[in-house]
Amino acid sequence: MKIVFVSNYINHHQIPFCRAMAAAPDTEFTFVQLMPMEEERVRMGWDKALGELPFLKCMYDDQQAIRRQILDCDAALFGWSDCEDLIRERLDAGKIVIRVSERIYREGQWKRFSPRGLLAKYHEHIRYRNKEAYLLCAGAYVASDFSLIHAYPDKMFKWGYFPELRRYGDDRILQIREGRLADERLRLMFAGRFIPLKHPEYALKEALFMKNAGLPVRLDMVGSGQMQDELQELVRNNGLEDTVRFTGFMEPDKVRDLMEESDLFFFTSNHLEGWGAVLSEAMNSMCACVAGTMAGAAPFLIENGSNGILYDRESFASFHAAVQKLVSDGKGRILPAEQVKERCFKMGQAAYGTMADLWNAQKAADELAAFIRCRLAGNEYMPPSKGPMSRALVIKPFLKIDE
Repeated sequence: MKIVFVSNYINHHQIPFCRAMAAAPDTEFTFVQLMPMEEERVRMGWDKALGELPFLKCMYDDQQAIRRQILDCDAALFGWSDCEDLIRERLDAGKIVIRVSERIYREGQWKRFSPRGLLAKYHEHIRYRNKEAYLLCAGAYVASDFSLIHAYPDKMFKWGYFPELRRYGDDRILQIREGRLADERLRLMFAGRFIPLKHPEYALKEALFMKNAGLPVRLDMVGSGQMQDELQELVRNNGLEDTVRFTGFMEPDKVRDLMEESDLFFFTSNHLEGWGAVLSEAMNSMCACVAGTMAGAAPFLIENGSNGILYDRESFASFHAAVQKLVSDGKGRILPAEQVKERCFKMGQAAYGTMADLWNAQKAADELAAFIRCRLAGNEYMPPSKGPMSRALVIKPFLKIDE
């Protein structure tokens, strides 16, 4: 079985899935990179180990041969790419095409009324709705967007990004727990670019609330960006210099190490966040995560109140209420730090179970390979009940979590 994955460039969030596909029995897997990686991503360490990937090929190195490989393979996955001619040729020949997509109307579903946009969507998605064309929805609201244009009927499946999974034995879990409890402070963390769509200021405001409430806290702000000066001024103006540490960008492995030390992770991105792989990493690292419902990963990964906490849309008031509930006794009284840390660890263990058992690269590769084999044999695919390759139901992006 020959499978080719075509996208703009590979990154460390895709590599674990690609490795799992390349190791699948009776499978020849190739990732085709269409362009060199952006400089910003290189500075963040995303290009590490790319030269050690035997399945990686670059379209710009041998365009003719790679185009032929894409056309001839058994199943082709297409992420962010400009390969509509190859997609059309495959579908016209009755071959399997699997698109991997984030939202197409993340700036507002009203954009579906654009005549020019709808014409483009017809040629890209709608006209082949009865062919061997399928959609992997990298985000909770992707199915809603595509349902508006009546594309991929009963052919949309849950998907995402699958960072490297760290598996912990009982000894390591105990070590992480003891390490966290040994620190008297409640360890908070934010990781991402300091830009408006990520709302890094939410983390600082919450650290200020906790400090004023008498909780000893430490907030690590990992990243950098256009809001850096604004955030540092907020720290100075509120006397948080002894509470907040700006680390700058860190290599992915070091970010994961810091997550393992952290009790509570803030994932505060707005509706422009297609997925948010950092949430997967934090949950894998046994952090209790507080996440807004609008970012693509959150409704797929978090079962509210069990393995994490969801807050409504992009509301700071809802975010603050969610955090306040986590650190209080239900009557408005703030709990001692040790009790909050224990509560966070219990939730973090459930989050780890979600990633270790379900939302990981190996699980995704196994399910995708099973799906492709079914289609090649002309058989109906029976999707799992949850996780990667389960049915992507239509979730309206404007609904509240209690609806």
